[in-house]
Formats: sequence, structure tokens, C-alpha cells
Amino acid sequence: ADCSPMGSRYAEDSAVPKGGGRYAVGKPYYANGRIYAPAEDPTYRAEGIASWYGPDFHGGRTANGERYDMHGISAAHPTLPLPSYARVTNLDNGRSIIVRVNNRGPFVRNRVLDLSTGAAKALDIYGYGLAHVRVEYVGPAPLEGSDDKMLLATLREGTPAPAPSQVMVASAKPFLPKATEAKAQ
Repeated sequence: ADCSPMGSRYAEDSAVPKGGGRYAVGKPYYANGRIYAPAEDPTYRAEGIASWYGPDFHGGRTANGERYDMHGISAAHPTLPLPSYARVTNLDNGRSIIVRVNNRGPFVRNRVLDLSTGAAKALDIYGYGLAHVRVEYVGPAPLEGSDDKMLLATLREGTPAPAPSQVMVASAKPFLPKATEAKAQ
């Protein structure tokens, strides 16, 4: 992944601020002996090896300026728009989840994606280090706020993860009508 371990001021168990990045597709670039050409391709689909990255980068800046959160549901991809959503399916066990693509990488031959620790755990890749995956572009992601709860709710076993707009997430904050709220105080 592209975020620098230098400048990371966050311990592994520390919360990392969400948002603050910028939209980027980017120009072609050279990394590790290869040329990569970022593009928005609604039909993008690839299969290959996924790896994961974690503590050394926790809190560092990603390629689009967000802070990397190793516990979040995110990934690094060499050419997808930043930030965007991608469906990742672990072809070894059938687990599928939507991840937030907010970084560039991996720059290792035959690897198609570098997952955050949180995404790797959700897909049951964490203990293995590598897995055979399918990656499918879903669409652009918003810049602000945290989408981790919504993305974790897309996790499926044996069926493709639904696009984020088709996922409902319960809030921990109870709904109280205004009249009830006033009486409670």
C-alpha cells in the first residue's frame, strides 16, 4: 500500500479520524517496474491474489489523503478511482464484502488488492496472509464520514455482497419523538 508508516501517530488500538480525503482517478504512474493507468471502469472485474496490511501504516495518509485505519473495511488498489467501493470475494471460502478503496497498491506482481486488517479478518484472510479473490468495481464512495458499519453489514457467505445502497444498518441511538424526549428530561 502507499500510505507512509512515517508520520503515523496512532497506536494500533487508537481510533483514526474518518474522511478528509479527496476524489482522485489520477494519471498513469510507474511503481516497482510497472506502469499503472488509473481509470473509472464500471465493468472492472479481476481475479488474483489479495494480501493485507496493518499496524505499520495505521494512521498514515492514504493516496487520496484519508487516514488509514487498519481496523476499517478498506483496501488499496493500483487503478480504481479513490475513494470507491469494490466487491471482494474470497474465492477460497465464498465470503464476499464491499470495501472502501482509498489507497494505491499493492505493487507486487500477481496481487490485485491489499486489504486492511479489518477487511482481511472479515473475509477470513488474516490468518493466511494471502487469498485468491475476485474484485469488482461497484461505484464511487462519499468523502465524509465513516462507512465501516455499513460495509461490514454487506458481508455475505456464499453469495455476492450487496451494493452499499441496498444495505440497512441499525443505529445504536434510539429514536425518540420530540414530545417523548422533552418528557424524559
